[in-house]
Amino acid sequence: MPADLHIELLPVGHPDAQLLVEAVQQEYVVRYGGRDVTPMRASELEPPWGAFYVGYHDGRAVMTGAWRFRDDVSRLGSSTPAEVKRMYVAPEARRRGLARVMLTHLEATAGAAGADVMILETGAAQPEAMALYEACGYVRVEPFGHYRDSDQNRCYGRTLP
Repeated sequence: MPADLHIELLPVGHPDAQLLVEAVQQEYVVRYGGRDVTPMRASELEPPWGAFYVGYHDGRAVMTGAWRFRDDVSRLGSSTPAEVKRMYVAPEARRRGLARVMLTHLEATAGAAGADVMILETGAAQPEAMALYEACGYVRVEPFGHYRDSDQNRCYGRTLP
């Protein structure tokens, strides 16, 4: 991790978290024509059921990532899957490997909490996200989640070490 980068566990209601969550929602509006309406309670992103992180670069909040346990979805033979949520890097901080840093952090923290597989939903309008996940060893899995019936839905999973 770059020396000028640190990642903090924060509540999703923290002002820095909210700023970046709204930014990712606006990106969904541009890419898909609307906000993400996946049902999710803030408590799902709090220990022990999940976690929400904000990454700071040079003191500025530039990325988010979260995970939540899913007891209603099993992929890749998982008994305890965790789902990646709210992965986002602000435009001015992209192309520096920060998304990979956050993804690695999410995998490590979810694994330490007991997850055996990471799963995620993304969409066809996010080719850079799909490329990142594939480069990190994720494989396509059967669709799940709120958008499982959408032709834009792309689901991935990876067994944790």
